[in-house]
Amino acid sequence: MTTAAPPAPVSRPSLAVWKFASCDGCQLSLLDCEDELLALAETVHIAHFTEMSRASVAGPYDVSLVEGSITTPDDANRIVAIRANSRRLVTIGACATAGGIQGLRNFAASGAYAETVYAHPEYLDSLETSTPISAHVQVDYELHGCPIDRRQLLEVILAGLAGRTPVVPGHSVCQECKGRGTVCLLVTGATPCLGPVTRSGCGALCPAVGRGCFGCFGPADTANTASLAAHLRSQGMAPVEVSRLFATFNAGAPAFRDEASAQGGPVPVVFGRTARSGGKEDRS
Repeated sequence: MTTAAPPAPVSRPSLAVWKFASCDGCQLSLLDCEDELLALAETVHIAHFTEMSRASVAGPYDVSLVEGSITTPDDANRIVAIRANSRRLVTIGACATAGGIQGLRNFAASGAYAETVYAHPEYLDSLETSTPISAHVQVDYELHGCPIDRRQLLEVILAGLAGRTPVVPGHSVCQECKGRGTVCLLVTGATPCLGPVTRSGCGALCPAVGRGCFGCFGPADTANTASLAAHLRSQGMAPVEVSRLFATFNAGAPAFRDEASAQGGPVPVVFGRTARSGGKEDRS
């Protein structure tokens, strides 16, 4: 009697996680999945994730998650190599999708912040701007947040494995406030709040404790920033204060960037041009 050969091992999709200029908060959101992460590890092969392990397997990779913005010449070269080695590339967090808080350097003269912060800025090798990953390579999906929401991250990963489009809401934080019964701070307390123009995902944490939304998840799909800016000015905010409200975690997101500039704030450099200059963006 012949013995049947054992079944061939099932090949699991490979997942790689990459870091560029960032605080690691979005990678930690993946580690915070805890029980779900254990189940995920049984479904996919985590081939590269230095936040979790020194072990690394050479690509190509089925899915690459990328955190952080491009701020150095080495970053610009490395992301091209990662893109070429990844079947799908997903950017996670405000740094990767909008340039992050370090994108504020785009509003200043080249090297101005470096000369203020570092004793020897001549030792730095950095680009003039902090730009999102999509400014350099094709991105298959962007997941917003500072940091990202772990439930949304799991949805994006699982949707990719199933070959479907992720179900991630694009409505504003205001809808989350309504859902949890939080009274509108703009209406009742004249508290500056970016909730009407900010993408949901945080659960409206700040408004729930009486603090205005800081815009951590970037612009909602339909963000009428001009209307909100006009309302804030009618409540007594100076244009420069309104500008600063938009220029924080997602200062490089087009809707926030352009409104900050429209309110008289510094004119940012956008991929080799200024936001007010018009014309095609230079991504060279």
